[in-house]
Formats: sequence, C-alpha cells, structure tokens
Amino acid sequence: MPSSFKSLDLFGSGPHRFALGRQGQALQSELFAVPPGPGTRYLGLVERQVIVTGRLVAASEGALWTLRDAIAAQLLDPPEPGTLIDLHGRTWTDMSFVGFATADRTDRGRVVSIAYEAKFLKFREYPQFEE
Repeated sequence: MPSSFKSLDLFGSGPHRFALGRQGQALQSELFAVPPGPGTRYLGLVERQVIVTGRLVAASEGALWTLRDAIAAQLLDPPEPGTLIDLHGRTWTDMSFVGFATADRTDRGRVVSIAYEAKFLKFREYPQFEE
C-alpha cells in the first residue's frame, strides 16, 4: 500500500518512514509564572505529531524540483487537514501539513536524490470565546 496525504502520493519516489512525535503533557515551569514559584504546571496534552523522513528520487534535477514543488504546494495558509496514510495502512485523520525541509545538498549519480523531513500535526480544538 503506498503512503499518501489527501490521497496524494507525495513521498513514494524513494524510501521513507513515518514516526510519531513526542506524546504526553505540555508542561510549563512555575518559575516563569507571575509571581514565580516552585513546581510545574500542566497545560494539557501535546498535539499529535507525525514526522515523515525519507529521500526524494528522480531521473533529473528538473524532475526532482517537480517532486519538491508538489510537496511544498500542500503547505497551505491556513492549513487544511487531511488523512495521512503510511506504508502499512496506518491512518491518521485530520492531520495538517505544517513543515517541510530538505537536506542542504542534492546527491547525484544514476539518479538524483535529496533527503527531507515533513511534519504533520493534529491541531487541538479549543473552545471559542465570545468577545
């Protein structure tokens, strides 16, 4: 099963893997509160984070830029959540694509390739306050 985001095969040109980001409570030291005090305050659960790392692979430099541009085109303002599916069929719903970074150099040989990291978050919903 190919991986996808919003049914788009963004990462399938080369090897890639999915990893979960840190899970647990968001914490804040009371040292930074007003007035400062000892201890730690919990702020709630951190947002679900999935990180995709891998390598984009193409036959030419131009084709590699096409792959990069296709991924970057999914970074929207504001983010539009979609379904993220890994190579094993694991599904995360309502994920927003929030970051994309490539390595500092392109590797060249029979093919051209570049390492990357893509970050997805499931934003927490907060109650709306009336003004």
